[in-house]
Amino acid sequence: MDRIACMQSFVRAIELNSFSAAAREQKTTQPTISKQIAALEKYLGVQLLTRSTTHLSLTEEGKKYYQYCQQILETVAEAEANLTGKERATGILRLGCPVLFGQMQVVPRLKAFMTRYPDVKIDLMMADRFVDIVEDGLDLSIRIGNRLDSSLISHRIGTTRRVTVATTSYFDRAGKPEKPDDLVHHDCIVYTHLTTGNEWHFLGTDGTIKVLVSGCFQTNSSVAIRAAVLSGLGIAVAPVWMFGDEIYRGDLKIVLEEYQPLPLPIYAVYRRSRFYPAKITCFIEFLAAEFKLDRWVSDCVV
Repeated sequence: MDRIACMQSFVRAIELNSFSAAAREQKTTQPTISKQIAALEKYLGVQLLTRSTTHLSLTEEGKKYYQYCQQILETVAEAEANLTGKERATGILRLGCPVLFGQMQVVPRLKAFMTRYPDVKIDLMMADRFVDIVEDGLDLSIRIGNRLDSSLISHRIGTTRRVTVATTSYFDRAGKPEKPDDLVHHDCIVYTHLTTGNEWHFLGTDGTIKVLVSGCFQTNSSVAIRAAVLSGLGIAVAPVWMFGDEIYRGDLKIVLEEYQPLPLPIYAVYRRSRFYPAKITCFIEFLAAEFKLDRWVSDCVV
C-alpha cells in the first residue's frame, strides 16, 4: 500500500466531499479511491468516515487523522520542493472569485499569467456566494469586503472603489439625488450579498453616513446588478470597474460625488500551512502587481 497516495486520496475526498470528484481530479476511478481509503482504515484499525448518498462525514478518529494527513502531505511537498529545486510554479491552481469580478478583472489577465508560468493550469470556480475554500477544494479565493476568516490567511491585493450610478434616462425621469438621504425617494437596486444589505454607507465631511434604501429590485447576482442598472431600473452603489466603459461613454451618470461609498478591500485568501506551493504565491504576486497599475482596483492612486 502506498500510504502517501492513500492519504492524498483521503484528504481530497474529504475536501471535495466526494469519492467521484477526488477520482476525477486524480485521473483515476471512484472504486480506486474507495479501495485506498478502505486500505487505510484496515491498516489503522479504525473507521475514518461514514458515507451517505450526498455527504462524507468524518468520525472522531477520522478528524484527527485528517489533520495529521494534512501536516504530512505539506511536509512531503515542502521537502520535495526544497531538495529537488522544483520551487517553480506548476500544477493546477484551483481558484475562486465572484462572478462579475472574475469576468471583468481576473479572466482577462489569465493569459498573461499563464504565459509567464506555462506549467500552471487554472481551474476557476466563480460564485457570488461566500465560498468555503476547504469544502470547495480551492487553493485560493479572491474575496471583496471586510468579512474575514481568522482561520485563513488574507493577503490584501487591491481596493474596490464604488460609485453611486444610474442611466441618464433614469435621472431624466426621476431626478438626481443631491445628498445621500435623497436616496430614500429613489428606486435603489440592492445587492443582497453586500454585508450591510440595503443600508448604504457613504463618506461625508462629518464621518460615515448610513442610509436605508429600497426599490423594486434586489438580487444576489452581480451580473444581474449590472444588467438592471444598464436597463434603467434604478440607482446602484457598485464598483466603478463594473461600469467603467459605460461611464466614460456617457451611458451612465455618477451622482453624489461628494459622498463616496465606502471602498471595499480585495483579498487573496488561502489556508494556513507550513508550505505554500509556488503556484499560489506567484498568482498572488502577479494579481497584486496587476491591480496596482489599474486605477479601478489599485490601493494606490494611479
